[in-house]
Amino acid sequence: MNRPPSAAVDLRIEGARVRDIPSLYAELNRVFMPDEDWTLAESLDALDDLLYGGFGVLARASSARVVWADATASRQALGVPLTRAYLAAKLERPDVYAAAPARAALDDLDRGAGKTYFDLVLDVFAGHPELDLVLA
Repeated sequence: MNRPPSAAVDLRIEGARVRDIPSLYAELNRVFMPDEDWTLAESLDALDDLLYGGFGVLARASSARVVWADATASRQALGVPLTRAYLAAKLERPDVYAAAPARAALDDLDRGAGKTYFDLVLDVFAGHPELDLVLA
């Protein structure tokens, strides 16, 4: 049965729970997918799909306010060292990942101009203006 969207929802990401990429997605699943019988994959593409609102708590929400508490802790956890390791792992799997974009991103990080995994997550949220993300 198709239900009309409900009012806006208020959500809270507990940034202190985020220590690495798996714990980030565990927290996102806790917040956005509590009543689903499956979990979001550890993927920025999967996060983007989630934020479009087709499933989880956003499935019937017209908009959402998401407070990311302790965002500084998450920013640190998902910072340059973790991002370097994430990109290096992609370079080790050229059969799955395109090496050139990963190498370019790693080079940008080494020059101090690259985006961290935290920045990439924020970029995904920014692509969804119906969501109000508040870093606290």
